[in-house]
This record gives sequence, structure tokens and C-alpha cells, in this order.
Amino acid sequence: MSSDDARAGHEGSWPHDGPPAAAGAEMTRLREAILQCDQKLIEILARRRDLVTRIGRLKKRKGLPVTDPQREAAVVRRAAVLARDSGLDEELVRDLIWKVIASARTRQFASDEPTK
Repeated sequence: MSSDDARAGHEGSWPHDGPPAAAGAEMTRLREAILQCDQKLIEILARRRDLVTRIGRLKKRKGLPVTDPQREAAVVRRAAVLARDSGLDEELVRDLIWKVIASARTRQFASDEPTK
């Protein structure tokens, strides 16, 4: 061990040597659970995208505008309340929902293009 390691308190202990076997197994299990959450999150976003596309088509048939600022703001406010109630960072959730809404607008505008 170098003198720098000794001064820093790195005497061959984790994280330099990797986690102990039990912690490694637990970390692997937890990381797998995170990957499953990510997969579900992507599936939910894809489902939301499909619903947005359907709404865009309905708006086009009814002659309604793509954007609805009051509705968008209400969706963001609701998400912030849900985030707070779940102990999540409200600003993170607001930012995420605004990005999802922006993507939805783009998708709805695309569905508003004349059919060929």
C-alpha cells in the first residue's frame, strides 16, 4: 500500500478492492431490480406515447388545437403533488413531466400533418 493510500484511509478496503462477497451479491440483486424498474418506466413512457398519438388523431378529427396550456399545467401540478406524496424531488418530476409533455406535443403536431 502506498503512503498516499494510508493517508487517505485506503488500507485495502472496499471500494478499492471491490465489495465484500455478500455486499456484491446484494448489489447485483439491487442493480437487477433497478434495471427492471427502468424497463417498466420505458414501457410506461411508450404506452403514454401511444395514448398521446391517439389523442392527437382525435384532436385532428375534431379540429382542436394540439396545445392546451391549462391542461399541461394541471398535469404538471398533479405530478408534483404525487411526487411530494411519494417523497420524490418535486422539481425533478416537474422537469421530467414537462419534457414528456414537450415530446407529446411534437408527436401530436406530427399527427396533425396532412396524410399522404
